[in-house]
Amino acid sequence: MLKVSHVSVMNFDNAIRGARNPMNSWSKSDSYYDEKGQFVLGEEDLAFGRKLAVAGSDHRKFLRQIMVSMDIYAPLYWWKEFDTYKVGTVADSTSTMHKIQAKTFTRDDFSHDRMTEKALACLDGVIACLEEERLRYIETKEKDAWHNMIQLLPSSYNQLRTVTMNYEVLINIYYARRHHKLAEWHTLCQAIEALPYAKEWILIKE
Repeated sequence: MLKVSHVSVMNFDNAIRGARNPMNSWSKSDSYYDEKGQFVLGEEDLAFGRKLAVAGSDHRKFLRQIMVSMDIYAPLYWWKEFDTYKVGTVADSTSTMHKIQAKTFTRDDFSHDRMTEKALACLDGVIACLEEERLRYIETKEKDAWHNMIQLLPSSYNQLRTVTMNYEVLINIYYARRHHKLAEWHTLCQAIEALPYAKEWILIKE
């Protein structure tokens, strides 16, 4: 299970202006700011960006200047794979170290949408144990209760992270993971497909 929210895309104006620096072709830009001060990407600049995008990573450096911030809520087993993309990403996560005891453990804290009934029964047993240790820690502050929670916590535990990436990183993610066996990657790839100008600048191998 993976959820994406609070998506924000930034810096189109500076990125496309910088893309025209090598050939001093700023006069060909047809982008503008509307009456509300919002940046509007012109058709000429859109096509120009597409040309650079398909030419390869050496030519599409402007995509590294288009920043995307999003909240991703996903299980720890998925975050372990996402951490492959350390270059060009920044993330702030909710803390299991400081806040694992802050709320009651329930099934909804874990990705369990593809579990069998037998696996769910096992998960329920782990949740019951975690909750027992959580209550004991709140009451006694005994360190072994806290360690029991941390070390027993399944990799299906869901964690929220606010992640900032750029369009070049998203190209790498999309084509490396869109057919992955983990369904969480498919959900993220769908979110990438919905980004502004993704068809022209990210889905470049289609």
